[in-house]
Amino acid sequence: MATHHFEPSIYYSALGTYEPVLRIESGDTVTTTTVDNAGRDSEDQAVTRGPNPQTGPFYIEDAAPGDTLAVHFDRVLPNRRIGRTATVVAPNVLDPYYVASILPKNGSAEWDIDVEKWTATLISPETSLGKFCLPLEPMVGCFGVAAQGGQAISTATSAEHGGNMDYRGFCQGATVYLPVFAEGGLFFLGDGHAVQGDGEIVGTGVEISFDVEFSVSLIKGKRIHWPRGENEDYIFTAGNARPLDQAVQHATTEMVRWLVELGLEGNEPHILLGQCVEYDVGNVFDPAYTMICKVKTNILQNVGLDVQSVL
Repeated sequence: MATHHFEPSIYYSALGTYEPVLRIESGDTVTTTTVDNAGRDSEDQAVTRGPNPQTGPFYIEDAAPGDTLAVHFDRVLPNRRIGRTATVVAPNVLDPYYVASILPKNGSAEWDIDVEKWTATLISPETSLGKFCLPLEPMVGCFGVAAQGGQAISTATSAEHGGNMDYRGFCQGATVYLPVFAEGGLFFLGDGHAVQGDGEIVGTGVEISFDVEFSVSLIKGKRIHWPRGENEDYIFTAGNARPLDQAVQHATTEMVRWLVELGLEGNEPHILLGQCVEYDVGNVFDPAYTMICKVKTNILQNVGLDVQSVL
């Protein structure tokens, strides 16, 4: 197991089979940086173009189609003081008649990001909200592996390989699981948010550059269909599609598969999910929406499932 320190100099706004920037092995850790959604770095300088430029791809030795890549977000931390957001809720999240009648003009808001105080404070424009202040909740908005079939899929959207899911649960301490579709897996990440509400309904979180540390593990011969994740309290699955009901279907199906793998049979996973499932909304702004299906790990433990060997 090795720790690699990587300074990016090129970025990609699609997830595909690009030349890897670094080759690593299962068990390795990488410390690196990301730019924000518009390509601005830790000095707030534009170093590339958006949308959602990605650091990577990282080639994981011995990874092959049909495997699963586990990525643990060891550290996810804003590395500058200024963050930016859009200011108007997306038209597709509002009633059409409201959009046509009184939708205000969009613009940009700026926020002061203080990692010592652990706050994000609105500094412009001036509004009746005053110095609106929120606790930081850093999360990775866009990440994934090279898409299946040799595709290069824009970081403006998402699919089975991951992508722009904008789920608040993809934060420090979480482990995510991704299906491998290409040799080496080719892992990318970027699009840091200091804070974001569910759904990313204005089309942004508080967009900012990040210092990141992640660790990878390769699970050979383990095939999953959609991204999965776990934290201290939940296991969860992500479905990415439009319309929203299709995203729900993908996420729920992947959770049923997971519960079967953990040992439930027949109608058992359905009975459990029927009364214990929880859903979170990921991105509902981009071409593909994201829905999260999750179950508390203590519920699984109470029915005798070994959640220490989740995969």
